Amino acid sequence: MKLTVIGCAGSFAGPDSPASCYLVEAPFEGRSYRLLVDLGSGAFGPLQRHSTIRDIDAIALSHLHADHCFDMSGFYVVSRYHPDGAFDPIPVLAPEGAGEFLAAAYGSGENAGMLQQFDFRAWQDGGTVQLGPFSVTSVRVNHPVPAFAIRITSSAGTLVYSGDTGRSEALAELAEGADLFLCEASFVESANNPPDLHLTGAEAGSYAARGSVGRLLVTHIPSWTDPNEVEADVKSTWDGSFELVAAGSTYEL
Repeated sequence: MKLTVIGCAGSFAGPDSPASCYLVEAPFEGRSYRLLVDLGSGAFGPLQRHSTIRDIDAIALSHLHADHCFDMSGFYVVSRYHPDGAFDPIPVLAPEGAGEFLAAAYGSGENAGMLQQFDFRAWQDGGTVQLGPFSVTSVRVNHPVPAFAIRITSSAGTLVYSGDTGRSEALAELAEGADLFLCEASFVESANNPPDLHLTGAEAGSYAARGSVGRLLVTHIPSWTDPNEVEADVKSTWDGSFELVAAGSTYEL
């Protein structure tokens, strides 16, 4: 299994990275199966450095905030109007109503086109689906809109992605034993943070420790936040392997 960080900026595209987008690949039936996890603001362009768009097999959207899904509009344009012909519809796992929401975001009365071009399937809290070589389990987490953390398992190992969440017992349980724990840390401990919105580095580290994960990958840090403070927060609760991810970084299991 290979993870490529396409974008990791928190809440909006930053000067050094697009918003959230991750490419997960594994061998499948003699080729590489490509699962795209989130497609936030600014990510569609850099994605094309790492994969031909037609080679994306499925998409998983953790939730429907702009920094996690709005570049679906660009994917739609390429998949429907490519000069070599429209793409076959691919599965898009997302919260209920994602198709209509993304069609409205694209605009121009393209509702039918968006719904026909992608095979939208709603996440089920605690449900598991099979996508090529990946077994994908989703759990509802704490955020102002319906949001899901996901656990992606293949024969090589397990990756857990928090999506966006405040404190969440469901996430802590989902992360247990993960080889890679890709966890957001948008907040810092020194601030007066609102509840049920995002995690701090200390909270991400605490969940990593509880779950005895192999490696913690910290993501979704806004450009206005000092990464050194996030790193110090992580170290206050986690003494294992970790790093703050950067756009273009890759990890393999």
